[in-house]
Amino acid sequence: MTRPVADAPIPLASALERIRAEVDALFDELLAVPPDPRARLYEAMRHAAMGGGKRLRPLLVVAACGLFHTDRRRALRVGTAVECIHVYSLIHDDLPAMDDDDLRRGKPTLHRAFDEATAILAGDSLHALAFEILADEATHEDPFVRAELVGELARAAGPAGMAGGQMMDLSAGATPLDLPAVTRLQQLKTGALIGFCLEAGGIMGRVPPEGRTRLRGYARDVGLAFQIADDLLDEEGEEAKTGKKVGKDREQGKETFVSLLGRERARRQAELLIAQSLEYLERYGPEADLLRAIARFAIERDH
Repeated sequence: MTRPVADAPIPLASALERIRAEVDALFDELLAVPPDPRARLYEAMRHAAMGGGKRLRPLLVVAACGLFHTDRRRALRVGTAVECIHVYSLIHDDLPAMDDDDLRRGKPTLHRAFDEATAILAGDSLHALAFEILADEATHEDPFVRAELVGELARAAGPAGMAGGQMMDLSAGATPLDLPAVTRLQQLKTGALIGFCLEAGGIMGRVPPEGRTRLRGYARDVGLAFQIADDLLDEEGEEAKTGKKVGKDREQGKETFVSLLGRERARRQAELLIAQSLEYLERYGPEADLLRAIARFAIERDH
């Protein structure tokens, strides 16, 4: 018998607070500033990576690993690797050549706080650090597990995933996108990395690829719901809460789930996706409570 989804909701706020502290502590260890000319680069990496952000992706990794009782310290390393990729993508997205943003996570974007060259190098270095973390024996003693983690994250971050979605986004201004195209764009730009977070749980738990179908279904639906919520926040959110400029998509004439569906229909679609994502977890018991709470948070958040 499956456990009712609504019973005993997990305290997500404390889980988020804990993961933020843990990720910052690991970054503090990994990004110790050296006493040489590289110091400015490390300081820039710390500015971008520490002291901000929801840390939702590391929390997803830890929650997915929790399904298979993986050691939390190891799961945290994988989650921090994902966060390295996420932060590097934000640094590069904020550059004048991309979105040209001044505010990120409630503080100046990296190229504003430092300079463009340093921002590019910091993004490059965080990208490299992600794979250094995954390839380290401290993440897992089995080299085949480490190799699979590296391969899956590379696919999620590259042209078949996040970077490919960003290229689609940059090209969107030339040709208006319909709903299937926007869905595909966001499945790559946002969803691929979220997909890796769940895939990583199965990899760390030594679950064969064919046994990860439910994890992939959960990730797909939560990823799309998360993006719809982001689109709604861009329309309705407050800059003081979101920590970044709002109304950008409308100003730039970008097609989004909200522009194509309207606010209320988009909100209903996000709720449907979350309901579907929870169905993928029905076979699990209390060990999936954190994943259930994250799914609800994806559409209930205000930042």
